[in-house]
Amino acid sequence: MTRVKRGVAANKRRNNILKDAKGFRNGRSTKVAAAKDALRHAGAYAFAHRRDKKNDFRRLWTVKLNAALRELGITYSKFIDASAKKGVILNRKVLSEIASSNKESFSRIVSHIK
Repeated sequence: MTRVKRGVAANKRRNNILKDAKGFRNGRSTKVAAAKDALRHAGAYAFAHRRDKKNDFRRLWTVKLNAALRELGITYSKFIDASAKKGVILNRKVLSEIASSNKESFSRIVSHIK
């Protein structure tokens, strides 16, 4: 049987790992074992934080809405309760965008829901 030398495949695998770890600090960008570990952690954090980002933005929209609503004399919780009872289908993202960009329209929406 013919002899199979596997150096090329191993080098390619190592080079791909180091290429992905480019920009990491210290030995994490130059040493294969450390780079593998760093990439594993980076992937786990990226996966978790993609989900956390959705919660962070929802919290931001809530804060923006609450600030705009308090200027108009109503709290966030009362507004959300009243809008649910009225059947308003605008979500928090759209409402916070309207509140920050177009104050007249937002005040009309709030007066309609009140």
